[in-house]
Amino acid sequence: MIELKNLHKQFGEKEVTRGVNLAIPDGKMTCIIGRSGEGKSVLLKQIIGLIQPTSGEILVNGVDITKLPERDLMPYFQQFGYVFQFAALLDSLNVFENIAITLIENKGMREKEALPLVREKLSLVNLNEEVLYKFPSELSGGMKKRVGLARTLITNPKIILYDEPTTGLDPITSHVIHELMDDMQKKLHLTSVVVTHDVEFFKYADYVALLHDGKIQYYGDAKTIWESDNPYIYQFIRGLTTGPIQTEISHTKDSY
Repeated sequence: MIELKNLHKQFGEKEVTRGVNLAIPDGKMTCIIGRSGEGKSVLLKQIIGLIQPTSGEILVNGVDITKLPERDLMPYFQQFGYVFQFAALLDSLNVFENIAITLIENKGMREKEALPLVREKLSLVNLNEEVLYKFPSELSGGMKKRVGLARTLITNPKIILYDEPTTGLDPITSHVIHELMDDMQKKLHLTSVVVTHDVEFFKYADYVALLHDGKIQYYGDAKTIWESDNPYIYQFIRGLTTGPIQTEISHTKDSY
């Protein structure tokens, strides 16, 4: 469904994405891992059009969206949902208003028309009607994540991009969110791309890609990743301080 070809992104003199090549299969969950600062979020934002790549191609269903004029992009971006790192709920709006905002503002729905759709999405993320008129300040971290996910689902996207979906959550709540994402994946048959540092997520993903030095250094089946002999993967998932990544860091420090 999504294919990245020789994708580059440069900010001034700093090149963050340095020729990324990655095929993201339809109806599967692909996990992108890598150290902090490697540009994983920048990569996601290029896919969804929040950041324009310097060069390269982003193919969605075979169409290079980087070459399309702005007026022709909307049908492609309407296929996407984006789950922000910290839920990004609007503090001045209650849960119903946060979830229904796209329906009301963009599609002109009345509140009573949007209400059953909001209830349906809340049910999908295992929240009941008691939270409908609560404000974000009244919710726990895990509940905020669920509301953010319900807001993403309200437009029935075919593709969901998750940017660190369990950041700031304790291990138990993180596990609950992972189970929820897995359950929705199975029910809705989404194409999902998940940026995460959490190695527990490997048991839910179909594929794993490791981003390092602006390129995909590994891509493979998530179920066999612990047996991989790829040196970047071996170091990352075991939290080792020696190996190809750490060696490159040391060389960089020595050069200053």
